[in-house]
Amino acid sequence: MPELILASTSAYRRSLLERLGLPFTALPPQTPEDILPGELPPDRALRLSIAKAQALASRHPQAVVIGSDQVAAIGSKILDKPGDAPRCRAQLAAASGSSARFHTGCAVIGVQAGIRMVHIDTTTVFFRSLSAAEIDRYVQRERPFDCAGGFRVEGLGISLFENIESRDPTALIGLPLIWLAGALRRAAFQLP
Repeated sequence: MPELILASTSAYRRSLLERLGLPFTALPPQTPEDILPGELPPDRALRLSIAKAQALASRHPQAVVIGSDQVAAIGSKILDKPGDAPRCRAQLAAASGSSARFHTGCAVIGVQAGIRMVHIDTTTVFFRSLSAAEIDRYVQRERPFDCAGGFRVEGLGISLFENIESRDPTALIGLPLIWLAGALRRAAFQLP
């Protein structure tokens, strides 16, 4: 099997990839994450996923590299990682009673092996109507400042929703493992 590299500094993506039981190395891709004018959220997620994978694949041509990125939006408004409590509260208040789409891109690139597979997964999250007190309690307890949309679905954030529509629940956390497992099998990795 070729060396497997995850082009990410995300602890969430590392934890998800560990589920597949394959040895891998996680390295920072060091790619700019600029927003291009007029770029749609799924296009941005896919572009950044490919850029991350390509950045490390060019430096490690013998390896198979995984790049992933997620862009969340309510309509055309992007929901970034809030970074702090006030921005997190504001994002959750804006999401209250509405739906948000989470576009998770994934790219698998192996230069020497001639591998290039890309995928975009879209998950729709339907938020219930949230009171200011509920938002405050949630933000205080979970502090999800490093998560797109300002919540952790794998934690207490699940209590914020009425419904989630998804083909792959791991995509909402940051890495679509159902698609990725198939891509890695096509790249000659043995799963399971």
